[in-house]
Amino acid sequence: MLFLAFSMGTDRYLIDVHQIEEVLPYIDVKALPGAPTGVVGLVSYDGIPIPLIDVTLLALGRPSEPRLSTRIVVTRYPAQDGEQRLVGLIAERVTDTLERDPADFAPFGLEAGTPPYLGPVASDGPDIIQWVKAEALLSEEIRSALLRQAEMSG
Repeated sequence: MLFLAFSMGTDRYLIDVHQIEEVLPYIDVKALPGAPTGVVGLVSYDGIPIPLIDVTLLALGRPSEPRLSTRIVVTRYPAQDGEQRLVGLIAERVTDTLERDPADFAPFGLEAGTPPYLGPVASDGPDIIQWVKAEALLSEEIRSALLRQAEMSG
């Protein structure tokens, strides 16, 4: 299985490439004052405004650093109506892909109390990599806001 690798702080994380529509360079963002925590704004993707979530802000409480390797990862997010919505994720140090067998990943024993988007872990040499479940990144507040946005644009 192929994964896109990125970093938050000093740790490495992976997203299943089957959830990814496209990886874009970091571009200007239309700010959304009063948006839920983690939602930093909107970007235009093929002429369609999509919400932009900063995964580093969600996980570490600080915004992603604007590096040359910071990217917007456009992901397909399953909605309750069976449709898929596009959501942009800001991620730092998006530099490579990694081929791993899903069986390499295992629960780490401390899942209770951790955010639901942080999935199982695997060894990567001396380091630990963690599978991020993009479909679990959005809080109920953000999911509700996305549904409202879809209803207004549809």
